[in-house]
Amino acid sequence: MKEVMAVIRMNMINDTKKALSEAGFPSITCRKVYGRGKKKVNFALIEDLIDGLPVEEPAVIEAISENYRLIAKRLLTMIVEDSEVQKIVDIIIETNQTGNMGDGRIFVSHISDVIRIRTDEVGALAL
Repeated sequence: MKEVMAVIRMNMINDTKKALSEAGFPSITCRKVYGRGKKKVNFALIEDLIDGLPVEEPAVIEAISENYRLIAKRLLTMIVEDSEVQKIVDIIIETNQTGNMGDGRIFVSHISDVIRIRTDEVGALAL
């Protein structure tokens, strides 16, 4: 079994849920999360702030903070059979890919076991 986690744009959640459901994957967990990409901070831009000197232009401070704020995203989590992973990944990419920064990330991890609390079913039966 595998866990597929996808961080996607907020405005893409309904399209993604619909595409997954239509493909036969209606079971997902979804959370609102905040984060940002790996764009590096240019410390030359904020050198005066680091040195404690006053900055003449408030727009400079606003521009710096805007580039490094946390962005609201959605985190989808699904536990699926190994054979279903590529299909799910393809659906998520097809639905969310715009070619722009911020389209998201997909993570796939191994799951050693699943247990349904209500029935004590284990493994694939618990999915």
